[in-house]
Amino acid sequence: MFDQIAPEPGETHLRDASEADYYAAKRRAAAVLGHKVRPGDLPSDSEVREQVLELIQAEETEPGDDEQPQPDDDEPIERMADHVDRFILYKLRLAPLEAVKLNPMTHPEGDALYHSLQVFDRARDLRPYDEEFLLAALLHEVGRAITPTDSLAASIDALRGSVTERTLWLVAHHRTMGENSTKPPTPPIESPEWLDDLLALREVDLAGRVAGAVVGTIDEALDYLKSLETEEYLDV
Repeated sequence: MFDQIAPEPGETHLRDASEADYYAAKRRAAAVLGHKVRPGDLPSDSEVREQVLELIQAEETEPGDDEQPQPDDDEPIERMADHVDRFILYKLRLAPLEAVKLNPMTHPEGDALYHSLQVFDRARDLRPYDEEFLLAALLHEVGRAITPTDSLAASIDALRGSVTERTLWLVAHHRTMGENSTKPPTPPIESPEWLDDLLALREVDLAGRVAGAVVGTIDEALDYLKSLETEEYLDV
């Protein structure tokens, strides 16, 4: 896959690649294979990080150079963090949800992406500056595009390392109360300081099931979250 972003003459070097370059590279690599991309075909977040780090370290070492990087040399890791943007990873997780149809008895709105964007909009109305809560609302169903058998565990595995502990906990427990229950979870769960957040997530999850509701796009949702990270909203 990564030879898709190897620089040709006059093209972008690996260290200068943007998040869009990585996303496009995955799509081009899939096209070379001659089939439609499936969520399971995409490398995991950890595989992306490991491969990029190895490539950067290899490029930094001249042939025949016996000098090895020191254990405390974190320069390649810093450069890797600049290129493997968490928002492009979120997009890779969200996009396949459009093909996941939900149970019409409990989700009359239709597919899992449409539901997730509705829940995000409701969450933004409720807590517009709580990035961790908003991420939980947007990403809580990403596992449905990975496997239908244990989508909750798949969501947790897919998001671990790219979201905070609080966001991951909310995603992990958002079904504790059952599909349609609004009662507090039983038995009591750990981290009670986040229980109110879980109840709020459940509220917007139930509200985000309206057929025909107007929602934004994945890019619009992610742009909003980026504005919170950079505090651009303070300039509005």
